[in-house]
Amino acid sequence: MSKTVLILGANSDMAKAISKEFSAAGFNLLLAVRNPQNENEIAFDAVDFDSHEAFVKNLPTVPYVVVVAFGVLIEGDESFTKPKESLESTLVNYSGVVSILGHMAKPMAERGSGTIIGISSVAGERGRGSNYVYGSAKAGMTAYLDGLRNYLFKKGVHVVTVKPGYVDTKMKAHKPTPKIVTATPEDVAKALIRAYRSKKNTVYVLSVWRWVMLIIRNIPEFIFKRMSL
Repeated sequence: MSKTVLILGANSDMAKAISKEFSAAGFNLLLAVRNPQNENEIAFDAVDFDSHEAFVKNLPTVPYVVVVAFGVLIEGDESFTKPKESLESTLVNYSGVVSILGHMAKPMAERGSGTIIGISSVAGERGRGSNYVYGSAKAGMTAYLDGLRNYLFKKGVHVVTVKPGYVDTKMKAHKPTPKIVTATPEDVAKALIRAYRSKKNTVYVLSVWRWVMLIIRNIPEFIFKRMSL
């Protein structure tokens, strides 16, 4: 019998690549988007917290895999000059994750099986001036997924944290990044499904980011605060 994957935020470049990978692996797809355009999509709004309980209850089945792929990017200058937009971005990138997974994890735990995959970011490993609001929300998301993994382990549900680093998507088209540290959406999708199959806990899409972030985390603060990162 085919398993079902629910992809939350299914209209992003990464999510579309992830959908293709799971479909090729024989999964049925539930594609959750803010504005459904066809019969294969269902309505989901990450910041309409009051709707999340009903959203989960109205799903046609309890999915075997849930992928949290929604998020918005807000960068350093915007973080400073647009405090309202900064706040709204944290509602998507952190509060929305806590809300929907708070409801979604319950039926999966009651069944005693399944996998939750959250796409977080290397930006959450240390606050940097270039994206400090985005990074703080992703730090919260990563810590939340860590704790959820610990809580759900005894209930038979596994939690995977994916850290893509730079990804060549429409969201980053205005700001090209070095190829050696930039993944494609397809790279993210393949790393994600490998992590699912091997029950990884945390995975960097490109291994180079593990070493880049190790260096960044260990730069002394008196030096770090003078850097432009």
